[in-house]
Amino acid sequence: MSMNYARIVRRSAMVMAAAGAVMIVLGAGIGGSKGVLGAAIGLAVVAAFFAISATAVGQAARVSPQAMMATAMITYVVKILALIILAGHFQGSAAFNGRFFGLTAIVCVLAYSAAQMIWSIRLKVPYVEPDRER
Repeated sequence: MSMNYARIVRRSAMVMAAAGAVMIVLGAGIGGSKGVLGAAIGLAVVAAFFAISATAVGQAARVSPQAMMATAMITYVVKILALIILAGHFQGSAAFNGRFFGLTAIVCVLAYSAAQMIWSIRLKVPYVEPDRER
């Protein structure tokens, strides 16, 4: 994984953690302990999913751009299937607030994606690697 990409992922994760912390506080204020638990689970799921993606794509980038793209697509499909299974499994659960789980997951995904876009623009990371032989 390139140093610039690692920096982008690290900064995006910090923004996502801050957004998750805000959602946990909102969960405590509005939903009580079940709201806190729902928001914490939502934050943990999103953080785990993005960590899996960053690790897998980083490892595949060492092989080739084609392997990197295939890995990104496969991890995306696996994560969507896992999220569908988790949502279906916990649909009727009374252990935590499902609305805060879903809302926190959406907020964290949007915060991470927006931060990744903004940090990528600010760092001016080239999207094409120049030919090293020339």
